[in-house]
Amino acid sequence: MSAATHWLHWRLERESNGLAWLVLDRAGSSVNALSADVMAELSQVLDHLDAAAPAGLIIRSAKPGGFVVGADIDEFAHLATPDDARALVERGWNLFARLARVRYPTLALIHGQCLGGGLELALACRYRLVADDPATALALPEVMLGIFPGWGGMLRLPALIGAPAALDMMLTGRRIDARRAVTLGLADARVPQRLLLQAARQTVLSGRKPRRAGGVAGLTNRWPLRGIIAARARKTIAAKDPQGHYPAPAAIVDIWERHHGNALLAAPLLARIIQSPTARNLLRVFRLQERLKANARGEAGIQHVHVIGAGVMGADIAAWCAYKGLRVTLQDVSMERIAPAIQRAGALFSRRLKDRRAARAAFDRLIPDPRGDGIPGADLVIEAISEQVQAKQALYRQVEPRLKTGALLATNTSSLSLATLREGLADPLRLVGVHFFNPVAKMPLVEVIGAAGNEAAQARACAFVGQLGKLPLPVRDAPGFLVNAVLAPYMLEAMRCVDEGLLPETIDAAMTKFGMPMGPLELADTVGLDIVLAAGKPLSAQAEPPNCLAERVARGDLGRKTGRGFYRWQEDKPQRGTPGQAAPGLSQRLIDPLIDRTQALVDNGVVADAELADAGVIFGTGFAPFTGGPLHYRQSQTGDSSRPIASPQHEEINTPGDYPT
Repeated sequence: MSAATHWLHWRLERESNGLAWLVLDRAGSSVNALSADVMAELSQVLDHLDAAAPAGLIIRSAKPGGFVVGADIDEFAHLATPDDARALVERGWNLFARLARVRYPTLALIHGQCLGGGLELALACRYRLVADDPATALALPEVMLGIFPGWGGMLRLPALIGAPAALDMMLTGRRIDARRAVTLGLADARVPQRLLLQAARQTVLSGRKPRRAGGVAGLTNRWPLRGIIAARARKTIAAKDPQGHYPAPAAIVDIWERHHGNALLAAPLLARIIQSPTARNLLRVFRLQERLKANARGEAGIQHVHVIGAGVMGADIAAWCAYKGLRVTLQDVSMERIAPAIQRAGALFSRRLKDRRAARAAFDRLIPDPRGDGIPGADLVIEAISEQVQAKQALYRQVEPRLKTGALLATNTSSLSLATLREGLADPLRLVGVHFFNPVAKMPLVEVIGAAGNEAAQARACAFVGQLGKLPLPVRDAPGFLVNAVLAPYMLEAMRCVDEGLLPETIDAAMTKFGMPMGPLELADTVGLDIVLAAGKPLSAQAEPPNCLAERVARGDLGRKTGRGFYRWQEDKPQRGTPGQAAPGLSQRLIDPLIDRTQALVDNGVVADAELADAGVIFGTGFAPFTGGPLHYRQSQTGDSSRPIASPQHEEINTPGDYPT
């Protein structure tokens, strides 16, 4: 290598054969994001290379965590005018178009996360190699922020892999791994880490023609298939979002179909989308997610987890831990009780891990343990048995003497007081709550319940939750914690409406129209009406339950699990009738108790502040993300700015599509 040329964020190195390496190492940041100054320096680098063209250029990252996580999200918050929005899009569009036109071959060498603007940068290169590593992930997740890939992704991705696959990536924001990237044609090859540099040299100097979608995939970008695919995409968007709460997906289809992916040709639409309330609120949700992720900082020191209870929740917690690389021992009273849990885990591994060897390795990490032999070696023991205080306390008396020094004891209780459960423990401060939501594989939030004096144990449990790729929410010990506490009054108010004569279909339709992923009565059926009745009393000051709930429980109609509740259920789907006409203000009537309870929990210190409360309700209940959260929604409706909401840092959003149970 010759002497390197340095900028603040970029470093250019040349080999004697004329090959150049351009290394991105954004100053003052643990990840690479394409801020205005990073992009300005890239323009300077291209000027430098225009004066002395290399034989080939390889762009790579110096950050161990990945290639580029996208644009600098903070800059979106400062777009005050339509001209600002256009200037931001124009900057990236023009720069990456310039990169795509250079006369020397270019290659993006991708490891870890390659997201948003980072993938658009890679798409502007002639070749792309991806590291054969589970951490490699490529995506255009802009739609999750209420915006679109404006720096060339809507042009180059369909041309590379065909319109159907490209639209699927852009409209869902879904990540793809290294294997899938090669299968789609997005990457030229996946290469083991140890061979990446050598493979990059060979590929960029190979003289091969760049990939493009061929055959039918290539024709999907031309008429008449272009119009057919666009119409189909619009139909899918309308089915998922009939009220149009999220305008970005339709904008992506319009810009691809009518402007060949060039957002600059749709200037009014560009400004309207980027500056829309939905985009601003989804940006807020993105930041809230980062705030939750920040709770996971630190080392958990957990490699072996022992789970007691092989029911649905215990089984799925154990399977997820094994999927995430931990050694797991799973205990129940017999192998017959554990066997279904192992089958569920096998289905998860097969679905999530396409590589048979990886699926087999995960399966090998999950060890049936009916005698509890794993307890003495476990770093964390999670109890997930029935919600009975005496049963849990009796189990703790057996388990605690067998725990090794420093091991944590955790309960997955959804409602019981940890103060009560701690009674009788020799070291009561080692017990924490780790409340997962069902389905474990889908729900991103985990409530971590602590108490005065066990802050270190709570912090360690939060780090463990982060280890699992989940979002930890620290909460104080209180009935229902946060999520169940806010859902109870919401569901009970819906049931009072049934008592007043409204159809369940009318009530649920009002709330899905509002933007909830599921209506409150379908949610109650999914949770189980017996559980709603049991949990509702302590969470509603022991008030009498709605008649419609008490009557259904009395006759054994408990919802989905019995085939009948507020709906008849067939093949795990509710059979709905036609909704009636909703009275004006119905959705507000239903949502007000949820918001009131959320505010009360903040005021009482159950959750630290309004921002974390909004985060917990969004990621734990599916509360409509486009609103920015329940407390933010009320503030925006009333104009009350007396409770300011801060804005922490960024990375990626994954809005929930399911409620917890």
